[in-house]
Amino acid sequence: MGCWKQEKTNTWAFPTLILCLYGFFYMMKPSEPFLTPYLTGPDKNLTTDEVTNQIFPVWTYSYLALLFPVFLLTDYVRYKPVLLLQGISLIITWLLLLFAHGVMAMQVVEFFYGMVTATEVAYYAYIYSVVSTQNYQRVTSYCRSGTLVGATDFLPMPQRSMFFHRKDTSEPLPGADKGVAAGSSHRPSSCQEEKSPNPAARGPTPQPQAGNARPHSHMLSVLLQLAKDLRDCYSSRKLLYWSLWWALATAGFNQVVNYVQVLWDFRAPSHSSAVYNGAVEAIATFLSSVTSFLVQYMKINWDHFGELALGIFSAIDAGCLFLMHFSTNIWACYASYLIFKACYMFLLTIATFQIAVNMSMERYALMFGLNNFIALLIQAILTIVVVDSRGLGLDMVTQFLIYGSYFAVIHGIFMIRSICVLVSCKCQRKIARSCTEQLNQAEHESREQIVTSSMTQL
Repeated sequence: MGCWKQEKTNTWAFPTLILCLYGFFYMMKPSEPFLTPYLTGPDKNLTTDEVTNQIFPVWTYSYLALLFPVFLLTDYVRYKPVLLLQGISLIITWLLLLFAHGVMAMQVVEFFYGMVTATEVAYYAYIYSVVSTQNYQRVTSYCRSGTLVGATDFLPMPQRSMFFHRKDTSEPLPGADKGVAAGSSHRPSSCQEEKSPNPAARGPTPQPQAGNARPHSHMLSVLLQLAKDLRDCYSSRKLLYWSLWWALATAGFNQVVNYVQVLWDFRAPSHSSAVYNGAVEAIATFLSSVTSFLVQYMKINWDHFGELALGIFSAIDAGCLFLMHFSTNIWACYASYLIFKACYMFLLTIATFQIAVNMSMERYALMFGLNNFIALLIQAILTIVVVDSRGLGLDMVTQFLIYGSYFAVIHGIFMIRSICVLVSCKCQRKIARSCTEQLNQAEHESREQIVTSSMTQL
């Protein structure tokens, strides 16, 4: 029995299965689509302005404040305890939501929900710490399809992390296939860290363990290593553009998801019409799961067409948000939301494995955390300027005009970038073709000279 348990924890399939179950139960929140009607209804008796301008913004601010400390905690305790913290925070969130009353109490609810979302960094960082590089695309597709809380008590504990629990890079990665080691030349040539021109593809430099130095000295070395790794990660232009889209799109997506219920309640007030928020969220999640699952079967050269895909789908997202602004029909708003969420989750899955496969496992959590931190900074700016009563405090319909324009800007950025990439690739192919033709011509002329010389001698 013990041998079977050891064998199942050493493969990618077992932790992937557990994390998919975890993600499935985490995302199964049947009451969440009705949060706005619940808060503004007779149970909590809050006004729409209080919910929009005083309560919901707390989630953004708390998420932003907690993300970096939680990231360091995740690395120090090696992922699994942070997943347990996420579960506890969810329990507190729902208990307060059920039994507490008043604006202040609901702000505390948003704070704990900010803790829940801040601890999501442990989820994908965990899975990439226990599987080998060649399984990243498949595992990302499976886990994103299932997405996020359940059977954390069954997760095997990773034996290392990025900074606080380093091991020598010659040791095999946990869960890696036989013969595949971190920093080993047995990896496929496309994944060899030593040969990659991308600094982010190489693992962090091994550091002395904390037991050999004073705690504050160790912490200083950890922070210095973190700064060095950040510099190396973002020195890769490819990773930089995927991360830029991740940060920009995630900020906009979070804003839309956070306030779309308020828009729906404005288009079709819950006290006077039938509400289908739950069905819409369920269908949106299902479509997102399907699109995420299909990513594993896509054989596309993302180096050439990645920015083009980001530009095209960002344009679709912008169009959906514009439709939600201009249309007064609730069904048009529902349909737009379905397409918007499916497109975002599809691209996010691609961005996730593209970043993960182009860097070492140890640095993935760092980049994941920083990308989300930048997204939160952007989202906080949007919240302060557009939503918060201390800023413009725009009405909900006008807000979605702003969000549509925001995604239109993202579309413009990546379409321009994709044109540059495709033109560059075409020029490179033309140069390569020209060089090949010149070589062939030179070889042909050389053969003709040899034949002529032979004939002359005869």
